[in-house]
Amino acid sequence: MDKKVVLVVDDEETMQDLIRRNLSKCSMPIAVYSALTGEEGVERYRELTEKGRKPDLVIMDLNLTQWGSGDIDGVETTKRILELDPDAEIYGYTAWFATAWAKKLKDVGAKDVIERTVLPSEFRKMVEDILKNK
Repeated sequence: MDKKVVLVVDDEETMQDLIRRNLSKCSMPIAVYSALTGEEGVERYRELTEKGRKPDLVIMDLNLTQWGSGDIDGVETTKRILELDPDAEIYGYTAWFATAWAKKLKDVGAKDVIERTVLPSEFRKMVEDILKNK
């Protein structure tokens, strides 16, 4: 079975590490790539696609400018990735899930917004379900 490719765009390295460790327990092989800023996320998506490793899923933080050095948030990053690839599968994963900001993420094309408060096992199951349906 080919490894599924997941791109995590989050300005917190600790969160990226937690997501990576959680997804390593999935029932399917997953290669996790990461980006600390929105700008880096767009570039990483482009690079992976050009190398034949187009992400099967992008896990997008909403607030990408709090801890990192980037200038664009998850909404703008989502728009830019979708300009590169209108078929990109982008899901928000954020503590800001119940806000107008999270609604904007869906309005620009994210498939859904996952609450960062879900248990790791529930998040892993959600990711597996998304990837199985691809």
